[in-house]
Amino acid sequence: MGILNMLRGQLIDVIEWSDNSTKTMVHKYDMNGKEIMMGAQLTVRESQAAVFVNEGQLADVFGPGRYELQTSNMPILTALKSWKYGFNSPFKSDVYFVNTKQFLDMKWGTSNPVMMRDAEFGMIRLRAFGIYSFKVSDPSAFLKEVFGTNAMMTVEGVEGQIKRQIVSSLSDAIAESKIPALDLAANYEELGTYALNAVNPKLAALGLTLCSFVVENISLPEEVEKAMDKRTSMGVLGNLDHYAKYQAAEAMREAANNQGGGGMAGMGVGMGAGAAMGQMFAQSFAQQPAAPAAPTASAAPAAAMTACVSCGAQITKGAKFCPECGAKQNAAAYCSACGAEIAPGTKFCPECGAKQ
Repeated sequence: MGILNMLRGQLIDVIEWSDNSTKTMVHKYDMNGKEIMMGAQLTVRESQAAVFVNEGQLADVFGPGRYELQTSNMPILTALKSWKYGFNSPFKSDVYFVNTKQFLDMKWGTSNPVMMRDAEFGMIRLRAFGIYSFKVSDPSAFLKEVFGTNAMMTVEGVEGQIKRQIVSSLSDAIAESKIPALDLAANYEELGTYALNAVNPKLAALGLTLCSFVVENISLPEEVEKAMDKRTSMGVLGNLDHYAKYQAAEAMREAANNQGGGGMAGMGVGMGAGAAMGQMFAQSFAQQPAAPAAPTASAAPAAAMTACVSCGAQITKGAKFCPECGAKQNAAAYCSACGAEIAPGTKFCPECGAKQ
Protein backbone atom coordinates (compact mmCIF):
# COMPACT_ATOMS: atom_id res chain seq x y z
CA MET A 1 0.00 0.00 0.00
CA GLY A 2 2.92 2.36 0.72
CA ILE A 3 4.26 2.02 -2.81
CA LEU A 4 0.76 2.48 -4.29
CA ASN A 5 0.20 5.65 -2.26
CA MET A 6 3.59 6.97 -3.34
CA LEU A 7 2.75 6.36 -6.97
CA ARG A 8 -0.63 7.99 -6.61
CA GLY A 9 1.12 11.03 -5.13
CA GLN A 10 2.87 11.42 -8.46
CA LEU A 11 -0.46 11.74 -10.33
CA ILE A 12 -2.37 14.91 -11.13
CA ASP A 13 -6.10 14.86 -10.56
CA VAL A 14 -7.08 18.53 -11.30
CA ILE A 15 -5.84 20.60 -14.24
CA GLU A 16 -6.78 24.28 -14.59
CA TRP A 17 -5.27 27.72 -15.21
CA SER A 18 -6.30 31.24 -14.23
CA ASP A 19 -4.89 34.09 -16.26
CA ASN A 20 -3.64 36.88 -14.02
CA SER A 21 -2.25 38.98 -16.85
CA THR A 22 -3.68 40.75 -19.88
CA LYS A 23 -0.98 39.89 -22.42
CA THR A 24 -0.43 36.11 -21.98
CA MET A 25 -1.46 34.14 -25.04
CA VAL A 26 -0.16 30.63 -24.17
CA HIS A 27 0.62 29.07 -20.76
CA LYS A 28 2.18 25.64 -20.38
CA TYR A 29 0.73 23.75 -17.42
CA ASP A 30 3.46 22.95 -14.89
CA MET A 31 3.43 19.19 -14.21
CA ASN A 32 6.17 19.37 -11.56
CA GLY A 33 7.36 15.94 -12.64
CA LYS A 34 3.93 14.36 -12.16
CA GLU A 35 1.67 12.49 -14.57
CA ILE A 36 -2.01 12.90 -15.33
CA MET A 37 -4.31 10.46 -13.55
CA MET A 38 -6.98 8.50 -15.42
CA GLY A 39 -10.23 10.29 -14.58
CA ALA A 40 -8.50 13.59 -13.77
CA GLN A 41 -10.68 16.72 -13.92
CA LEU A 42 -9.85 19.30 -16.58
CA THR A 43 -11.43 22.74 -16.29
CA VAL A 44 -11.24 25.03 -19.28
CA ARG A 45 -12.68 28.50 -18.67
CA GLU A 46 -14.38 30.79 -21.15
CA SER A 47 -11.93 32.42 -23.57
CA GLN A 48 -9.56 29.45 -23.11
CA ALA A 49 -8.63 26.31 -24.99
CA ALA A 50 -6.58 23.40 -23.64
CA VAL A 51 -4.17 21.71 -26.07
CA PHE A 52 -2.78 18.26 -25.19
CA VAL A 53 0.57 17.32 -26.72
CA ASN A 54 1.74 13.73 -26.36
CA GLU A 55 5.40 12.97 -27.02
CA GLY A 56 5.68 16.03 -29.22
CA GLN A 57 2.51 15.33 -31.22
CA LEU A 58 -0.77 17.21 -30.85
CA ALA A 59 -3.34 14.89 -29.29
CA ASP A 60 -6.52 16.80 -28.48
CA VAL A 61 -7.94 20.31 -28.12
CA PHE A 62 -10.61 21.06 -25.49
CA GLY A 63 -12.87 24.11 -25.50
CA PRO A 64 -14.52 25.78 -22.48
CA GLY A 65 -16.05 23.32 -20.00
CA ARG A 66 -15.21 20.61 -17.42
CA TYR A 67 -13.91 17.25 -18.58
CA GLU A 68 -13.08 13.93 -16.98
CA LEU A 69 -10.06 12.61 -18.78
CA GLN A 70 -10.65 9.09 -20.08
CA THR A 71 -9.39 7.38 -23.19
CA SER A 72 -13.01 7.34 -24.39
CA ASN A 73 -13.23 11.14 -24.63
CA MET A 74 -9.78 11.43 -26.23
CA PRO A 75 -10.11 9.44 -29.47
CA ILE A 76 -7.04 11.00 -31.07
CA LEU A 77 -4.91 10.07 -28.11
CA THR A 78 -6.29 6.52 -28.13
CA ALA A 79 -5.09 6.12 -31.68
CA LEU A 80 -1.66 7.38 -30.72
CA LYS A 81 -1.00 5.11 -27.81
CA SER A 82 -2.41 1.88 -26.38
CA TRP A 83 -3.00 1.94 -22.62
CA LYS A 84 -1.92 -1.50 -21.41
CA TYR A 85 0.30 -0.28 -18.64
CA GLY A 86 0.73 2.67 -16.31
CA PHE A 87 -0.28 3.46 -12.79
CA ASN A 88 -3.72 4.87 -13.63
CA SER A 89 -1.99 7.41 -15.89
CA PRO A 90 -3.50 7.64 -19.40
CA PHE A 91 -0.49 9.41 -20.95
CA LYS A 92 2.65 11.42 -20.44
CA SER A 93 2.09 14.74 -22.10
CA ASP A 94 2.23 18.50 -21.99
CA VAL A 95 -0.86 20.63 -21.50
CA TYR A 96 -1.02 24.13 -22.99
CA PHE A 97 -3.73 26.63 -22.14
CA VAL A 98 -4.36 29.07 -25.01
CA ASN A 99 -6.06 32.43 -24.45
CA THR A 100 -8.77 32.84 -27.09
CA LYS A 101 -10.01 36.23 -25.88
CA GLN A 102 -9.55 39.42 -27.88
CA PHE A 103 -6.39 41.38 -27.19
CA LEU A 104 -7.53 44.99 -27.35
CA ASP A 105 -5.95 48.42 -27.84
CA MET A 106 -2.96 47.11 -29.76
CA LYS A 107 -1.21 50.03 -31.43
CA TRP A 108 0.22 50.11 -34.93
CA GLY A 109 2.03 52.76 -36.96
CA THR A 110 4.20 53.23 -40.02
CA SER A 111 7.87 53.08 -39.05
CA ASN A 112 8.78 54.68 -42.40
CA PRO A 113 6.70 57.00 -44.62
CA VAL A 114 4.54 55.33 -47.25
CA MET A 115 5.07 56.68 -50.77
CA MET A 116 2.04 57.41 -52.92
CA ARG A 117 1.16 59.42 -56.01
CA ASP A 118 -1.42 62.16 -55.53
CA ALA A 119 -3.21 63.89 -58.39
CA GLU A 120 -2.90 67.33 -56.78
CA PHE A 121 0.40 67.25 -54.89
CA GLY A 122 2.29 64.68 -56.97
CA MET A 123 4.59 62.29 -55.12
CA ILE A 124 4.03 62.52 -51.36
CA ARG A 125 4.91 60.53 -48.25
CA LEU A 126 2.29 59.54 -45.71
CA ARG A 127 2.49 58.40 -42.11
CA ALA A 128 -0.37 56.65 -40.35
CA PHE A 129 -1.19 55.13 -36.98
CA GLY A 130 -4.10 53.56 -35.15
CA ILE A 131 -5.21 50.59 -33.05
CA TYR A 132 -6.34 47.02 -33.70
CA SER A 133 -7.50 43.92 -31.82
CA PHE A 134 -6.89 40.24 -32.55
CA LYS A 135 -7.37 36.78 -31.05
CA VAL A 136 -6.35 33.15 -31.48
CA SER A 137 -8.99 31.54 -33.68
CA ASP A 138 -7.31 28.16 -34.30
CA PRO A 139 -5.29 26.86 -31.30
CA SER A 140 -3.98 23.87 -33.28
CA ALA A 141 -2.59 26.02 -36.10
CA PHE A 142 -1.23 28.50 -33.57
CA LEU A 143 0.59 25.68 -31.75
CA LYS A 144 2.10 24.30 -34.93
CA GLU A 145 3.02 27.57 -36.62
CA VAL A 146 3.84 30.01 -33.82
CA PHE A 147 4.50 29.10 -30.22
CA GLY A 148 5.75 25.52 -30.62
CA THR A 149 7.18 24.18 -27.33
CA ASN A 150 7.59 27.48 -25.47
CA ALA A 151 6.46 27.46 -21.85
CA MET A 152 4.78 30.88 -22.23
CA MET A 153 4.01 33.30 -25.00
CA THR A 154 2.77 36.89 -24.83
CA VAL A 155 1.39 39.27 -27.44
CA GLU A 156 4.87 40.69 -28.01
CA GLY A 157 5.73 37.46 -29.80
CA VAL A 158 3.25 38.11 -32.64
CA GLU A 159 2.80 41.88 -32.43
CA GLY A 160 5.59 42.69 -34.88
CA GLN A 161 4.33 40.22 -37.48
CA ILE A 162 0.78 41.59 -37.31
CA LYS A 163 1.92 45.22 -37.54
CA ARG A 164 3.95 44.57 -40.67
CA GLN A 165 1.05 42.80 -42.31
CA ILE A 166 -1.21 45.73 -41.42
CA VAL A 167 1.13 48.41 -42.78
CA SER A 168 1.67 46.47 -46.00
CA SER A 169 -2.06 45.98 -46.57
CA LEU A 170 -2.88 49.59 -45.70
CA SER A 171 -0.26 50.85 -48.16
CA ASP A 172 -1.89 48.77 -50.88
CA ALA A 173 -5.31 50.09 -49.87
CA ILE A 174 -4.24 53.73 -50.12
CA ALA A 175 -2.44 53.22 -53.44
CA GLU A 176 -5.26 51.25 -55.07
CA SER A 177 -8.07 53.50 -53.81
CA LYS A 178 -6.50 56.58 -55.49
CA ILE A 179 -8.19 58.76 -52.88
CA PRO A 180 -6.82 62.35 -52.99
CA ALA A 181 -4.66 63.27 -50.01
CA LEU A 182 -7.13 65.97 -48.97
CA ASP A 183 -9.95 63.39 -48.82
CA LEU A 184 -8.19 60.64 -46.86
CA ALA A 185 -9.64 61.82 -43.54
CA ALA A 186 -13.15 61.19 -44.86
CA ASN A 187 -12.31 57.59 -45.79
CA TYR A 188 -10.63 56.20 -42.65
CA GLU A 189 -13.39 53.68 -42.06
CA GLU A 190 -13.31 52.40 -45.65
CA LEU A 191 -9.52 52.06 -45.56
CA GLY A 192 -9.75 50.19 -42.24
CA THR A 193 -12.28 47.74 -43.64
CA TYR A 194 -10.14 47.13 -46.71
CA ALA A 195 -7.04 46.48 -44.63
CA LEU A 196 -8.97 44.19 -42.27
CA ASN A 197 -10.18 42.02 -45.13
CA ALA A 198 -6.72 41.96 -46.69
CA VAL A 199 -4.84 40.99 -43.50
CA ASN A 200 -7.11 38.22 -42.19
CA PRO A 201 -6.35 35.63 -44.91
CA LYS A 202 -2.65 36.03 -44.18
CA LEU A 203 -3.10 35.67 -40.41
CA ALA A 204 -5.43 32.66 -40.75
CA ALA A 205 -2.45 30.47 -41.59
CA LEU A 206 -1.01 31.35 -38.17
CA GLY A 207 -4.26 30.58 -36.34
CA LEU A 208 -4.95 34.28 -35.71
CA THR A 209 -7.82 36.59 -36.63
CA LEU A 210 -7.81 40.38 -36.80
CA CYS A 211 -11.06 41.39 -35.07
CA SER A 212 -10.96 45.15 -35.59
CA PHE A 213 -8.75 47.69 -37.30
CA VAL A 214 -8.98 51.46 -36.77
CA VAL A 215 -7.13 54.20 -38.66
CA GLU A 216 -6.78 57.09 -36.23
CA ASN A 217 -4.78 59.46 -38.39
CA ILE A 218 -2.98 59.72 -41.72
CA SER A 219 -0.56 62.64 -41.66
CA LEU A 220 0.91 64.41 -44.66
CA PRO A 221 4.51 65.64 -44.92
CA GLU A 222 5.29 68.93 -43.18
CA GLU A 223 5.82 70.86 -46.41
CA VAL A 224 2.47 69.68 -47.79
CA GLU A 225 0.71 70.67 -44.56
CA LYS A 226 2.28 74.13 -44.77
CA ALA A 227 1.06 74.53 -48.37
CA MET A 228 -2.42 73.49 -47.27
CA ASP A 229 -2.33 75.99 -44.40
CA LYS A 230 -1.37 78.80 -46.80
CA ARG A 231 -4.16 77.88 -49.17
CA THR A 232 -6.63 77.79 -46.31
CA SER A 233 -5.41 81.18 -45.07
CA MET A 234 -5.89 82.71 -48.52
CA GLY A 235 -9.43 81.40 -48.64
CA VAL A 236 -10.22 82.79 -45.20
CA LEU A 237 -8.67 86.22 -45.85
CA GLY A 238 -10.64 86.76 -49.03
CA ASN A 239 -9.73 90.30 -50.22
CA LEU A 240 -5.93 90.44 -49.98
CA ASP A 241 -5.87 94.21 -50.61
CA HIS A 242 -7.99 94.90 -47.54
CA TYR A 243 -5.93 92.46 -45.53
CA ALA A 244 -2.69 94.18 -46.56
CA LYS A 245 -4.10 97.55 -45.47
CA TYR A 246 -5.16 96.09 -42.17
CA GLN A 247 -1.69 94.61 -41.62
CA ALA A 248 -0.06 97.95 -42.40
CA ALA A 249 -2.35 99.72 -39.96
CA GLU A 250 -1.52 97.15 -37.28
CA ALA A 251 2.19 97.66 -37.96
CA MET A 252 1.81 101.42 -37.52
CA ARG A 253 -0.05 100.94 -34.26
CA GLU A 254 2.61 98.57 -32.93
CA ALA A 255 5.39 100.95 -34.01
CA ALA A 256 3.65 103.85 -32.28
CA ASN A 257 3.31 101.83 -29.07
CA ASN A 258 6.99 100.89 -29.17
CA GLN A 259 8.41 104.35 -29.89
CA GLY A 260 8.65 105.23 -26.21
CA GLY A 261 11.02 102.33 -25.38
CA GLY A 262 12.56 101.69 -28.75
CA GLY A 263 14.40 105.00 -29.27
CA MET A 264 15.55 105.69 -32.76
CA ALA A 265 14.92 102.10 -33.84
CA GLY A 266 11.25 102.39 -32.90
CA MET A 267 10.94 105.70 -34.67
CA GLY A 268 12.54 104.22 -37.76
CA VAL A 269 10.10 101.31 -37.76
CA GLY A 270 7.19 103.69 -37.34
CA MET A 271 8.33 105.94 -40.16
CA GLY A 272 8.89 102.95 -42.42
CA ALA A 273 5.47 101.54 -41.67
CA GLY A 274 3.90 104.98 -42.20
CA ALA A 275 5.61 105.40 -45.56
CA ALA A 276 4.50 101.95 -46.64
CA MET A 277 0.98 102.71 -45.51
CA GLY A 278 0.89 105.99 -47.38
CA GLN A 279 2.22 104.41 -50.55
CA MET A 280 -0.34 101.62 -50.29
CA PHE A 281 -3.22 104.04 -49.82
CA ALA A 282 -1.96 106.22 -52.70
CA GLN A 283 -1.88 103.21 -55.00
CA SER A 284 -5.31 102.16 -53.83
CA PHE A 285 -6.81 105.58 -54.43
CA ALA A 286 -5.06 105.91 -57.81
CA GLN A 287 -6.79 102.72 -58.94
CA GLN A 288 -10.19 104.15 -58.10
CA PRO A 289 -11.79 106.32 -60.87
CA ALA A 290 -12.28 109.97 -59.92
CA ALA A 291 -15.88 110.94 -59.37
CA PRO A 292 -17.12 113.46 -61.98
CA ALA A 293 -17.83 116.96 -60.65
CA ALA A 294 -21.51 117.67 -60.25
CA PRO A 295 -22.70 120.40 -62.61
CA THR A 296 -23.97 123.58 -60.95
CA ALA A 297 -27.63 124.35 -61.26
CA SER A 298 -27.19 127.89 -62.59
CA ALA A 299 -23.75 128.54 -63.93
CA ALA A 300 -23.51 132.18 -64.99
CA PRO A 301 -21.60 132.80 -68.25
CA ALA A 302 -18.41 134.84 -68.15
CA ALA A 303 -19.05 138.59 -68.21
CA ALA A 304 -18.65 140.20 -71.69
CA MET A 305 -15.68 142.59 -72.03
CA THR A 306 -15.16 145.73 -74.18
CA ALA A 307 -12.45 148.37 -74.68
CA CYS A 308 -12.39 151.72 -72.86
CA VAL A 309 -13.23 154.62 -75.23
CA SER A 310 -10.30 156.60 -73.79
CA CYS A 311 -7.34 154.35 -72.81
CA GLY A 312 -8.41 151.11 -74.55
CA ALA A 313 -8.26 148.96 -71.39
CA GLN A 314 -10.60 145.95 -71.23
CA ILE A 315 -13.64 146.76 -69.11
CA THR A 316 -16.98 145.08 -68.49
CA LYS A 317 -19.63 145.92 -70.99
CA GLY A 318 -22.16 148.35 -69.55
CA ALA A 319 -19.64 149.99 -67.19
CA LYS A 320 -20.18 153.78 -67.01
CA PHE A 321 -16.58 154.65 -66.09
CA CYS A 322 -13.22 153.03 -66.90
CA PRO A 323 -11.52 151.65 -63.75
CA GLU A 324 -8.10 152.42 -65.27
CA CYS A 325 -8.41 156.01 -66.48
CA GLY A 326 -11.81 157.04 -65.09
CA ALA A 327 -13.10 158.15 -68.48
CA LYS A 328 -16.85 158.18 -68.91
CA GLN A 329 -18.07 155.49 -71.30
CA ASN A 330 -20.85 155.54 -73.88
CA ALA A 331 -24.34 155.54 -72.49
CA ALA A 332 -25.29 152.42 -74.41
CA ALA A 333 -26.76 149.70 -72.18
CA TYR A 334 -25.75 146.06 -72.14
CA CYS A 335 -27.43 142.89 -70.79
CA SER A 336 -26.09 141.97 -67.37
CA ALA A 337 -26.36 138.24 -68.17
CA CYS A 338 -25.24 137.70 -71.76
CA GLY A 339 -23.64 141.10 -72.47
CA ALA A 340 -25.73 141.85 -75.52
CA GLU A 341 -26.31 145.57 -76.28
CA ILE A 342 -29.84 146.58 -75.38
CA ALA A 343 -31.79 149.84 -75.37
CA PRO A 344 -31.59 151.88 -72.16
CA GLY A 345 -34.57 151.21 -69.83
CA THR A 346 -35.17 147.69 -71.20
CA LYS A 347 -36.54 145.42 -68.41
CA PHE A 348 -35.71 142.06 -70.06
CA CYS A 349 -32.89 141.20 -72.50
CA PRO A 350 -34.27 140.33 -75.95
CA GLU A 351 -31.39 137.85 -76.43
CA CYS A 352 -31.42 135.73 -73.27
CA GLY A 353 -34.52 136.98 -71.45
CA ALA A 354 -32.59 137.86 -68.29
CA LYS A 355 -34.18 140.48 -66.09
CA GLN A 356 -32.32 143.81 -66.13
